[in-house]
Parts: sequence; C-alpha cells; structure tokens
Amino acid sequence: MSCDSATLARDLKVLCDGGYEVRRVRAVDQFGGSVHVESVVLMSKVEK
Repeated sequence: MSCDSATLARDLKVLCDGGYEVRRVRAVDQFGGSVHVESVVLMSKVEK
C-alpha cells in the first residue's frame, strides 16, 4: 500500500527484480474529501 506513486514505482521495480510479480492494483480513497488516494498492490512470488 502506498500514498506516493513515485515511491511505489521505485519499490515495485526492486520487488519485481527480486522475483515478485504484480497481480492486481487498486486505488482506494481512504480519506474522502481530500485529494489523497492510496494504491494497493497484490504481488506474488514467481515460481522458478
């Protein structure tokens, strides 16, 4: 879960390079009435 898309992209690159894959991504508005939106990412370990 992340509220900053730039750090999410950075962290996802590290995780994907480390053997994980992105399965699903969802935006969640946890703070209605504000401009903030959280990103929730489901990842799985890639079987080799």
